[in-house]
Amino acid sequence: MAGVGVTLIGVLMLLVLAAQAGFFEPVARVVAGGALSVGLVAAGWRVFGRPGGRVGGIALVATGIAGAYLDVVAVTGYYHWVAPGIGLAVALGVASAGVGIAMRWQSQPLAVGVVLGAAVLSPVLTTELLLLGFLVVLQAAGVPVQMRREWPVLHVARTLPVVLAALSMIALSGLSAAIAGDEVVEERGGLLAAAVASAVVGLIGALLVVRRRSGDITASVTIALTALPVFAAALLFDRPVTTAITGAQAAILLGLAATTLVAGLAERLGIPRHTALVAALTGAVALLLTCVTGTGGEPRLLPIAFATVALAFLAVAATSRTRVSASLGIAFAALGGLVLLAMATPETLALHRLADQRLDLATAGAAVLGLGVAAMVAWTVPRVRGWGEQALVTGVWIAVSVAGLYYVLVASVSLGVSLGGSDGFILGHSIATIVWMAAATAALFYGLRRLSRSPAVAKVCLVSGLLVAAAALAKLFLFDLSTLSGLVRVAAFLVVGMLLLLTGTRYARAFADAAPTRPNS
Repeated sequence: MAGVGVTLIGVLMLLVLAAQAGFFEPVARVVAGGALSVGLVAAGWRVFGRPGGRVGGIALVATGIAGAYLDVVAVTGYYHWVAPGIGLAVALGVASAGVGIAMRWQSQPLAVGVVLGAAVLSPVLTTELLLLGFLVVLQAAGVPVQMRREWPVLHVARTLPVVLAALSMIALSGLSAAIAGDEVVEERGGLLAAAVASAVVGLIGALLVVRRRSGDITASVTIALTALPVFAAALLFDRPVTTAITGAQAAILLGLAATTLVAGLAERLGIPRHTALVAALTGAVALLLTCVTGTGGEPRLLPIAFATVALAFLAVAATSRTRVSASLGIAFAALGGLVLLAMATPETLALHRLADQRLDLATAGAAVLGLGVAAMVAWTVPRVRGWGEQALVTGVWIAVSVAGLYYVLVASVSLGVSLGGSDGFILGHSIATIVWMAAATAALFYGLRRLSRSPAVAKVCLVSGLLVAAAALAKLFLFDLSTLSGLVRVAAFLVVGMLLLLTGTRYARAFADAAPTRPNS
């Protein structure tokens, strides 16, 4: 391989350094490079057929094909003698010839040498958008080989160069726009087009490969790799365009992943589970970016967007019982909760002044939606395949109970300060305490009712209800007693006290009914 690299560098010197030094005419340089490449291929073909000549033949042919490819890049991108379309078409023919020989000789090193040699040295000849075109051609030329040969190294070799080059050029374009205020729409459009072309080749190529070899995980990984430049290129545009790009990408990838939800569809289409999993995870990232850009990063809208997406994933998980959908739903639910927590911090909820400044109807709406998401998590998790263990269900119910307490508090205080005037803050906290205790009472009653029929469910409800009741009492004495005043405080204590009496009475009757009756002596 060292000889391959040195020889290719020599070809570059012939094409570029000789031009800078004024040696030879441009035509002579190009013809000499092409003749050298053809000679290397011919020599390699001859050597390969001799005893012990396999290694030498592969090295010579790899060098010759890569050199011919660089010759085409020079003619198109360095000297600009031919139109880009013609140059790319010729380059595709050269690359296809190289990988075709590699298939014939059953040599992955030959295919990798052709692709990597051309990809690594092409930036010396051109750094314009045309470079991405030549790298996409190399990426596409390897697809037919991957369909017939299980060569994972070639997957990486044909994918990484275009991904890294696209990311680098997108980063430089964004940096240039940020520093110099450069607004070259054509350049951004070209970068996006190249990124989309690479993503399309990666997606279609992976699907074609896994249809023939369902165990080719590397092919699935290339779907995620080629999606990265599209994410980055989308950020170069205004918010509506960015949202449209990432939204379309999310729809395509999640649609691909959804084929596993229809019985028999994935098998008929030849889509294995690992491909659907990679598509689902990559599509979820695209959907995350869509939420962020679609809301403009506005904290009051972002938790609503996350909660809406979480509800959709959880609904799919509840009907299909798939762990991937459930996991994505829980992840988006957690993101929405964290964003809301950053906005409605405990300090904000405890101080009247901060609550008036930071809480509004949008915060209340996000909290109500979050409460629905928490309930959906509790409903979905026991129905997911493999997630029905009692310890997991109990832990989820406890987590949902804690989240529910927080969402009720945020919704009550936000509605209070938005609609209740000067006393809204106090009224909101009073309502939150009462709702907490009412929820605890409902959970305890439900658990006591199911005590004989479903002991496991009853245990979960009783534990959650006791925790919520303890939280309500702690809030009542540690916060409400010192913060609330007048009739609001009296109402909170009276309602909580009556609910406690009601719960205690029901508890005593339930255990009295469960106790064995002694026979009359």
